[in-house]
Parts: sequence; structure tokens; C-alpha cells
Amino acid sequence: MGQGRQEKVATSLAGAVSEEISASLAPVDAELERHYPGDPGTRRPVHTVYVPGDAFAADTVRSWGDRALAALDEHAPDAASFGAVLGLGDELAGPVHDRVRAKLEREPVEDLRVDFEDGYGPRPDAEEDEAAARAARLIAEAYERGTAAPYMGIRMKCLEAAVRERGIRTLDVFLTGLMEAGGLPQGLVLTLPKVTYAEQVTAMVRLLEAFEKAWGLEPGRLGFEIQIETSQSILAGDGTATVARMIRAAEGRATGLHYGTFDYSAGLGVSAAHQAGDHPAADHAKAVMQVAAAGTGVRVSDGSTNVLPVGPTERVHAAWRLHYGLTRRALARAYYQGWDMHPGHLPTRYAAVFAFYREGFEQAAARLARYADRTGGDSGGIIDEPATAKALSGYLLSGLDCGALDLDEVHRLTGLTRPNLEHFATPTPRPRPSGRQT
Repeated sequence: MGQGRQEKVATSLAGAVSEEISASLAPVDAELERHYPGDPGTRRPVHTVYVPGDAFAADTVRSWGDRALAALDEHAPDAASFGAVLGLGDELAGPVHDRVRAKLEREPVEDLRVDFEDGYGPRPDAEEDEAAARAARLIAEAYERGTAAPYMGIRMKCLEAAVRERGIRTLDVFLTGLMEAGGLPQGLVLTLPKVTYAEQVTAMVRLLEAFEKAWGLEPGRLGFEIQIETSQSILAGDGTATVARMIRAAEGRATGLHYGTFDYSAGLGVSAAHQAGDHPAADHAKAVMQVAAAGTGVRVSDGSTNVLPVGPTERVHAAWRLHYGLTRRALARAYYQGWDMHPGHLPTRYAAVFAFYREGFEQAAARLARYADRTGGDSGGIIDEPATAKALSGYLLSGLDCGALDLDEVHRLTGLTRPNLEHFATPTPRPRPSGRQT
């Protein structure tokens, strides 16, 4: 009844009212576009490997892969034994094991940070100068040869008074070395640790601005990660969320927030035996980081475990199960990146990531295919909205990037190409600051 009837359309507000409302909200529109550009849509590494400045070498990436493969050969030489250790079902054990081995052979490290902070410690200035210059040379050579990890950079010392001058000099030596070797690589990432006040983030911005100006670089070329390791970086003295201020203070240069498991836990008085990524204190800190970063394009990374998979097989298996469980827990909570401290962590990092994406692959692909089709057919009992389609396509893209999924199988189940997936993942791209990871 009433179908086809021409309805009378009437309004009561003058056109000027809409114009006045739009004018009043123009500053808010600009604020949203500036501070909440959304995810950059670039590849997200699944982990960060930290290597002390004096231990970093030309073969570090390959060496980590070889040592991880050796650990698999010794402690879980086939799919059945590896699956049994981690509790993988028969349908997952084979594909995950094969993909882990292939990953360790092809691209064992996705993100590497040469560490000049806690993993390096205080050294004579001449020694740290030389190590920073060597790191720049080796990273530049690795990118030139095609042997670099997708992302590489350094963690400098923090900007607290006691080590500020040393941290600034190491950053300068490293970046200058890269420029003299041919320029900044696309995968360059810098990490600023132990940030307590937003003013320290602003100081880092000024440092990078000065370096860009000295070399005539495009403003905003250099971005950096903020490491959250102190209670003051989560909650300020006035009760507000400091981490949100830090993101603003970075002026578009912040690329990530990295949780520092042990410094943060110790700062809250958590005893050494209970300092872990699943402690309630850690959950609270990461939840605050996650909410503060949402929509800003700044990505959140989990921390690490200090339980190393070394020694007899029984001990290695226990460490693997712990690391696998912590990684799966983090993934379920949308922390898609974490730290790895030892080559023996690589098998379980990739096993957890691959299992996570493969377990949910078919359902995610079916839901996205139905959304893309829009023919009104069987919904599978689920009606998805654009925001969910964005999450589904982002899930599939992340699985493709890390090696958990293949493009052929994604296309077979969705009918979509990678450009199609990227369209759904970033349906309304906005201009974004240039200091983002690429």
C-alpha cells in the first residue's frame, strides 16, 4: 500500500541554517582530518627484533633465520611434532609448519632495530660513535644488496638528562651515515625509548626537523616510534592520558607506540616473576595506548617475553608454548606486532601469526565476498557494514603481507584482487602526514 505514490516533501529550516552549522563545525572537520587520518594502509610488521649495537652484523638477518631453522630441526623436526608442542590440529599443523619454514628461509625478520639503549648500555663515546656509523653502513649496504629486513633502524638512548646528549649524537651519526651512503631507505624506523612527558616527543620532532633542514629533506620525511615504558607515559599527574598528548606532540611523525614490558612493570612495583605481557598492569597500559592511538594512524605494538627457548628440548618446548600463547592472546586483542628477543622466538612468532590468519581465513573471505557481491543472497546469518568490511579486508591483507595467506587462495574464495582488498581497507583515503612508515 502506498507504493508508487508521490510523496510531498516539505522542510522547515532555511538553507542558511545548514550553512551556519557547517561553518561552526569547520574547525572540528579540520581537526578530525588532521589528527585522525586512519591507518596508513602500509604493511604492518608482525614483530620487531632488537639486536645490540655491538652485536649487529651484515649477516644478522640471515643468521637469525638459520638459528631459528636449526632450533626447529633439533626440537620439532616435522609438522606433527611442532603441532603437538603448540596444540595445533592436524588441519593446521602441516600448513603452519611448512609456511614457518618457508618464512624463515625467505624473510626471517620483518623489522629490526639496532639497539643503543638497554641492550647496549653505556659505552665510551668513541665506541658508540663507531657502532652507530657501522650500523648505518651495514643497513645501507643491506638495502642496496636486497638482503635487508623490510623495516630497519635504531633505538637510540632516551632524552632524559643523563643520556640526552649521547642519544642525540648517536641519532645524528646514524642518520648522517645513511645520507652519506646514498640516502634514507624507505623502510627506515627510529625508536625513542622511555618517554615520560609529551615535551620529550616535541623535542624529538625538533631534532628531526633540524636534520631534515640540514640535508634539504622534505619536511616530515622522518617519523619515529614512541616507547611506552613508564607509568607517567600512561597517566599524567593530573589524571589525564599522557600517551594521547604524546601522539599530538609528535605532529604527525609518530608511527607506533611500543609497550616496554619489563621497565613498565618494574616501575609499577610488579615483582620480576610476574612481569609479563598478560599481567593486568600490562593489559591496562596497552588498552590505554590502543584507545589513544585509534584512528590516528599510529600503530600499537605489544612487548616481549624474556623466557628464552634455549637448553634441553623440554625447556625449549615450554618456552615455545608460553611465547605462542602470549602471541595468540595479543593477536586476539588486536596487538598485531610484538618484540622478539631471540632467534628461537621466530618459529613460534610465525606459527602463532599464521595460525591466527589461517583459522579465520575462510570465514573472513566468505563474509567479504558476500559484502562485495551485494546481491542479497545468503548472508550466512551476518550482516556486515562498511567498517566491518574494512576490518575483514585489512585482516586478509595482513595475512598476505606476512606470508600466512597466498593471493591465489584469497582470490579463489573472495573473487577479489589485491587492489580490490586495498579499496575496501581504505575506502575514503585522506591526505596524511609524510612521516609515516612506508
